[in-house]
Parts: sequence; C-alpha cells; structure tokens
Amino acid sequence: MVRWAEKSELPALVAIELAADGLFEQVGIVFPPGTTQIEEVHDPAAVLVEGEPPAGFALVGWVDGNLHLEQLAVRPDRMRQGIGGRLMAAVLDHAAASGAPAVTLTTFRDVPWNAPWYERHGFSVLAEEAWGPELRALVRQERDLGIEVAPRVVMHRTP
Repeated sequence: MVRWAEKSELPALVAIELAADGLFEQVGIVFPPGTTQIEEVHDPAAVLVEGEPPAGFALVGWVDGNLHLEQLAVRPDRMRQGIGGRLMAAVLDHAAASGAPAVTLTTFRDVPWNAPWYERHGFSVLAEEAWGPELRALVRQERDLGIEVAPRVVMHRTP
C-alpha cells in the first residue's frame, strides 16, 4: 500500500536510493559522489512510500506549476513486483488531486528502467521549447552536478 512517509522513515530511504543507483553501473553509469536526493529531504509530505518498512519511494516537488517526480527508487531485490507502478499511480493521483496540469521528470533516455519504463506509463518526451524557467534551471543544475553522464530527457504526462 502506498502512503506518505513518516519523518522517522526518511533516513532508511537513503539505503534504497543508493541500492537503486547502484544498478546504473550495469549500464556503465556511475554517479558523481555527493549526497543522495532523499538525504536532502526534511518534509515527509514530499515522499510517497510503499511497504512497511518501505521497499520503494517517490520523491515529488513542484516545478513550473507541475508536480515534478524528483526520484523514484525501489530496492533492487523488490523490483519487478509492481512497486514502481503503484508509486507512479499514487504520484499521478496526487497530481490530479492537487490540480497539477502535468507531472514532469528528468531521466536517462536509453536506460531500460528509465525513459522506456516511463513511456510505458504514459509519459512522453517534452521538447526543450516547452520547458518552463524552473525546469530549465533544474536541467542546468543536473548538468552542473555531473548527473548528465549519459543522454537525458525531460518527460511529462497529464495526470
């Protein structure tokens, strides 16, 4: 069952993010050192989790008036059990309930569990001309942090 995280659960989500990030090494992607995204979260109202204890999470925020999926991570030993899909459905439900016109995200174009997975969930690539100023700044920040170690895309869909 997907639910909002408890503040006490946030520290344990770091291990999920690190384990999920480790999968990228299989496709030659190694992230630069630094803190995980979940380590920088202080408000559990930005984090949806599934499981008790959580086996996966979705971190959301707001960018240009749209709900933005900042991170979706599932423990590797719990992948392919529908957890990511249920988290994505909850993100879309939250976007609809919040009146967001769209859900946006940035992801790796060619990694099977990134852009192709989001396409199967109704997302499409958002052309750069359609990016708002906050989304442009976010993409620039990802590049500056060294996250763009392989081709990335911005994607969106209506909730």
